[in-house]
Amino acid sequence: MVTKAGLLALLLWGSVSGGPHAAPQRSHSPALDFGFVPAGVYETHAYFEPGAMGILFHMVRAFLYVVQPNPFPRDLITKLAKENIGAKQAQYQKAIYYEMGFVVCAVLGVFFVLLVPLVGLCFCMCRCCDNCGGEMHQRQRKNAECQRGFLATMLVATSLIITAGVLCASAANQNLSNQLKHTRRLVNSNMRDLKMFANDTPAQIDYLTAQYVMAKNRVLSDLDNIGPLLGSKIHEQLGKEVLPALDAALSMAGAMRETKEALENVSTALETLQDGTDRLQADLVGVRSSLSNTLSDPACSNGAVSYTCSAIRSTLGQLSISANFSGLPDISEQLANVDSVLKVDLSNIVQKGYSSFNDTPAMVREQTRTVVSGLKGMLDGIGANITSFSRMFPIHASMANFTIFLTENQMKIEVFYPQIDQMDFYRWIGCIALCCLVVLILTFNCLGLLCGHCGYDKHASPTTRGCLSNTGGNLLMAGAGFSFIFSWVLMAVVTATFVVGGNVEKLVCEPFENRQLFKLIDTPYLVNPGLKNFLPGMLFQNPQIDLTLESFYRSCKDNKGLYAALKLDNIFNVNKFLNSSVYTKDVARVFEDVKVDLKGIVLLERAGRENLIDFSNTGISEINYAAFLAEVNKGVTVVDLLAFANELEARADQLPRGALENALKGHASSIRQIHAQQVVPMEQAMKFVRARSTLSQSIRLLQRTAAELPDKIDNVLSAIDAAEYLITHNASHVVKQETSKYMQNIASYFTQYIDWVKMSLSTDVAACKPFSNIVDTADIVACSFIVDSMNTFWFGLGCCTVFLIPNIILSVRLAKFYRRMDTEDVYDDTVEGWN
Repeated sequence: MVTKAGLLALLLWGSVSGGPHAAPQRSHSPALDFGFVPAGVYETHAYFEPGAMGILFHMVRAFLYVVQPNPFPRDLITKLAKENIGAKQAQYQKAIYYEMGFVVCAVLGVFFVLLVPLVGLCFCMCRCCDNCGGEMHQRQRKNAECQRGFLATMLVATSLIITAGVLCASAANQNLSNQLKHTRRLVNSNMRDLKMFANDTPAQIDYLTAQYVMAKNRVLSDLDNIGPLLGSKIHEQLGKEVLPALDAALSMAGAMRETKEALENVSTALETLQDGTDRLQADLVGVRSSLSNTLSDPACSNGAVSYTCSAIRSTLGQLSISANFSGLPDISEQLANVDSVLKVDLSNIVQKGYSSFNDTPAMVREQTRTVVSGLKGMLDGIGANITSFSRMFPIHASMANFTIFLTENQMKIEVFYPQIDQMDFYRWIGCIALCCLVVLILTFNCLGLLCGHCGYDKHASPTTRGCLSNTGGNLLMAGAGFSFIFSWVLMAVVTATFVVGGNVEKLVCEPFENRQLFKLIDTPYLVNPGLKNFLPGMLFQNPQIDLTLESFYRSCKDNKGLYAALKLDNIFNVNKFLNSSVYTKDVARVFEDVKVDLKGIVLLERAGRENLIDFSNTGISEINYAAFLAEVNKGVTVVDLLAFANELEARADQLPRGALENALKGHASSIRQIHAQQVVPMEQAMKFVRARSTLSQSIRLLQRTAAELPDKIDNVLSAIDAAEYLITHNASHVVKQETSKYMQNIASYFTQYIDWVKMSLSTDVAACKPFSNIVDTADIVACSFIVDSMNTFWFGLGCCTVFLIPNIILSVRLAKFYRRMDTEDVYDDTVEGWN
């Protein structure tokens, strides 16, 4: 009933909480924390430490190894169990050979039991006839003192050995009684663990069943966020082509603004330079004319002065403009075209494209509402199926019945405790009585040695020995007599317990420790000829299941779940009940209906396309940039007017003071004024354009833009067309791919739950440690408590019994030296057999 109840609980749990790992686990799937399965801590510690008695136990095992050194005869027992009677004769011979050590020892024990009383009887009759040392006469010899001392020493040694043996037997006897008192505690502890097992299992099943809600809630959360999760992934994949196209279009809007700014810079600078060039040309012509008139003065014809005037006259041609900006073409038409293009806000149009594309998650959310609703309904159905299926089986009732069964049997066991205590008391009394027999003999030995030694007078003749010495001799003879009376009884007990206890140790306890006993029991067709494996055949009526008693014990020893220990997957395979592939297929079927239409996304409106085309037709590529750069690279004047004025003033200083000198210095001053008022502003207009770039840079920017503009606009429009084609025609592939990943992520929550359930079934749910503890407790009680103590008892008692033989001989021989003789002889060196 216990086995069926526990098995039923696990089968029922398997029916509500299992499944294979069919759906692939996505490495980036969020891990679910299902917590720890609630479980109590079993209190039974099935371990026994014998303490100081362990030394005696090891000595007994060493002795048994000497008697029986052969390994456990698993093959022999198997053949004896399987073969018929006629074929067993040869196996019996092998069994006798295996038991040869025990047989020899048992035969010796039987001979001891039979011969000792017979020898004792003959010895008594012999002494009654004044033979065998019965004559009260002692011949005197020179070595009498040495012989007496030797006999006394040997008797003391023998008595010490017998004392050690009786102490060993007494300790084993008391140890057995003490340990049996702990048996009740072990039994109660095992019962409490079994009840905890029965109480925890339904709660563990309920916990595992309830944890489906965690996986379900995570799936619901992902479904509610299908827009950010699935839509964002679709947006991310499409964005690899869409966003660069939009970025390129947006950059063209910036290029338009830069082009307009450059054109405005060039136009403004050009107006300034053209106006300045006309005024500067007129002023330079006037200065040159005035200088020429001044140099025509008669004063310049004088000797030294004429050379200076000629030098000045030769430089007048340098007073002219270098760059002629008046001949440069007008760019107002191109500027007007760019202004017209910029009236259309291309940036705003592109931002609309961004906004339309960024609405992908919202579109996905709206277009998958029906699919999400269907999947939520499927989740509710799964949860309802699990709950309803779990309620079909009376798990709690079965465990309650199991608990009642344990309670009833515990009460039945407790009824036997007084009887066990009473039987143990009788056993203890019997063992103490046997020990007391040995102690009685030891008492006679000790008193005899004490009285004989204290009362012995080496100067007294054998016939004149004192009363105390004579009493010592009589006590020694009494000890020898009791040895004859009780030794055969002791040996009979020793032989019987030796044969039983030794064989139990070698054939049960020792094989249990090295697991050979499990291998024997698990031998196919041994326990039941019709069952290959008796344990699954007995539990499940299926002997073909690869389940052995050893594997079950080992699994429970490791505190694994009963589902794994009994290999219940062969009876109810949880992989077939809650098959994750079924749910994965269901999810896949639901997501097959996902259809996301992204055709409503418009990346660039028609106005934006036309704006780009109009920008390429603004005519900036028709501007003669070479002419502009040629004039800009020239200076404003042929010569630096400041340098010219300084040189003119220096030459004037070389002239004699007078009107000519003053006139030339006046012309130098006029040239400086022209430079400051006209040349410098023109140079500034050429050098700085709105304090950001030179006129040359603006022209080069326009030149570069004009050269690249057609290709850039074609590339932008091609990229936009390709992106829109991708969204319109190929987005379904991206949607399908990302939907598949999203579906796998949803299915992975089921997989995590199922894997966790499988792991919990193997390690946590219905941990079967109590069952291995029961076996270990039986081993402790039977082998460690009873067999070890019993073996130690017969070992000690046997030691006492064996040494009673030399004790008899030594006591009889030594008593001759202490007892008062009736007659005595003169000194004689002859040897007498019995003194």
